[in-house]
Amino acid sequence: MTERKEILQKLCKGLWNYRSIALIVLTPLLLLPLLVVVGTKEAECAFVLLLMATYWVTEVIPLSMTAMLPAILFPMFGIMKSSGVAKEYFKDFHFLLVGVICLATSIEKWGLHRRIALRLVTMVGVNPAWLMLGFMSGCAFLSMWVQNTSAVMMVMPIVEAVLQQILKAEEGGSAGEDNPNLQLDGTWVYRMSLIFIFMANLSLCVVLQAAVSPPAAPSRSKRDLMMCKAMCIGIAYSSNIGGITTLPGTSPNLIFSEYLNQIYPQCNCINFGNWLLLCLPISVIMLLLTWMWLYWLFIGSDFRFLWRCEGEQSEREKAARKVIEDEYKSLGPMSSQETFTAVVFLVMVLLWLTRSPGFMPGWASLFPHHLGFITDATVALLLGLLFFIVPAYGPSRKYEAMISWREFQASMPWKVALLVGGGFALAEGTKESGLSLWVAQLLTPLGDLPVLATITVACIIVTTVTEVASNVATITIFLPILSPLAEAIHMNPLYVLIPTTLCTSFSFLLPVSNPPNAIVFAYGHISIMDMVKAGLGVNVIGVLAVLFAVATWGVPLFSLDTYPDWAPVLPGFNSTTP
Repeated sequence: MTERKEILQKLCKGLWNYRSIALIVLTPLLLLPLLVVVGTKEAECAFVLLLMATYWVTEVIPLSMTAMLPAILFPMFGIMKSSGVAKEYFKDFHFLLVGVICLATSIEKWGLHRRIALRLVTMVGVNPAWLMLGFMSGCAFLSMWVQNTSAVMMVMPIVEAVLQQILKAEEGGSAGEDNPNLQLDGTWVYRMSLIFIFMANLSLCVVLQAAVSPPAAPSRSKRDLMMCKAMCIGIAYSSNIGGITTLPGTSPNLIFSEYLNQIYPQCNCINFGNWLLLCLPISVIMLLLTWMWLYWLFIGSDFRFLWRCEGEQSEREKAARKVIEDEYKSLGPMSSQETFTAVVFLVMVLLWLTRSPGFMPGWASLFPHHLGFITDATVALLLGLLFFIVPAYGPSRKYEAMISWREFQASMPWKVALLVGGGFALAEGTKESGLSLWVAQLLTPLGDLPVLATITVACIIVTTVTEVASNVATITIFLPILSPLAEAIHMNPLYVLIPTTLCTSFSFLLPVSNPPNAIVFAYGHISIMDMVKAGLGVNVIGVLAVLFAVATWGVPLFSLDTYPDWAPVLPGFNSTTP
């Protein structure tokens, strides 16, 4: 078995190195005609955009370093000054991210996430189906406020402990040892190798997966295996579903919000409150349908659990209940640190909701001479600063803040911050060079299509690309393309940007599609084909739910059926309205 692993590792490394070098060298050479033959500012900007898109999708060099290319190439091509490019790398988005990460660091440090997750699970019961819904709901709620990856890493150890106890109860204690901290056993290398090989070649991955199987697990019944699959995949999917609910819930939402501020500075129609009104129903619909889809796919079509009496519990359900109750009791009473974190969390959400709700004056109107100066980032940064000031313990102990800089730095996704900055620089470059106007003119014939058809095509394309590229890279690539498209056909830009932004988070098919999928896959309960089968159905659910929401309550919420004053009117273009 060791020899097989070594062969697998060498093969994976060789394939990846060969393809990386080829892509790094050949991509600029293939794009060189844009510079030599065409030679316009639009062509030079297109060279940068296509080069970055290729590197982002293939990840041949780190994503954050690819994001630095505009800082190098835009000044060289005379598109933007170096000082102008540098200004694009730090925006209001970054302050909002800093504040949210401060809150997330405190939640994780003091264990508030465990209390929330376990409380939600105990509320729904321990029947396998209800248990799955409880964990999915808990993970989705956490991912509304922290990064999706962090939410999965918080919830999965609890899920794994419960699953192991259920298996032990069913098999008399022979189901294997607990793995609460994602132990790096002998199968870890195998799983990670499969992930990298999949990125190199899908067919080769399937062949090797059949030829080199991981160490044999203790015997389990088919129902036990299916329950583990459904539970684990549900956790990965629910993190993405919950993340779209709030603006700070996931990076694509924040990038979209900042892009609007940058390209359409007069657009003040997106805020925390109306985004929540649009996306909370989408998340609830998706979560319930995904739960039912996974239950039907892996466990069966028997939905009698919906009306079964609570007293009729099997041994596995009693074991699960005991584990959850013991876990919750071990937390003890709510500490003062958890209480303070929860209060700050509630105050932050309340201030976000009431800053400028739209249907009534918000508290921002108390500053009439500074309208538009205060944003959600101001609130997040102010409350986030409190965690570095307020003492964690009473006067009887040495002063220690709620969180330290080292703890914050460990949680802060600096590479995402750089990646997003590169996206903003790229968007500004397309505007300065005239590439966005050229794309708008090129896409004008699409105005003859029904608006909903155009949006559907855009959502399908984005959902497909995000399966093989990071969510942040995907939204960064498509925003500068879709925005001119909307202007070209005289459609409200929000009509196409909002649904495509949401669909960017629907990367459900593969372990490599996003970090939550990879984390869950590494626990060893699911295979690639399990995720592909489940992900296809959830992708369909997600796209349909988004299209339904945008076409119904999204229209009056954001006035999507009218072309807004803050968007430019391009002369000579079709003026069809939705």
